[in-house]
Amino acid sequence: MPFWVYILRCGDGSYYVGHAQVDLQRRVAEHNAGAHGGYTARRRPVRLVYAQEFARADEAVAMERRLKGWSRAKKEALIAGDWDKLHVLAKRRKRPSTRDPADRGSG
Repeated sequence: MPFWVYILRCGDGSYYVGHAQVDLQRRVAEHNAGAHGGYTARRRPVRLVYAQEFARADEAVAMERRLKGWSRAKKEALIAGDWDKLHVLAKRRKRPSTRDPADRGSG
């Protein structure tokens, strides 16, 4: 069974990053139904905007953690498939956290 890392765009425009070991469309439907409570339940509807498949759970969890640390701009470049912009953003020096806490999502 594959493991997934995914990004949802919430109804308020924020992003939620999660991982799953179930059918991805089912997981999105669960978020939209509010089945898991938490962050996305208060920000419905949600829409799947990015997904990446992994063979192993530890790889998916590691990528989820990495994405949660990314800025909104980096997430949007990834979602858009803008590899040049993503490369530029990855080279930027880290600044003190100015991220919107709403973009941190868990899952």
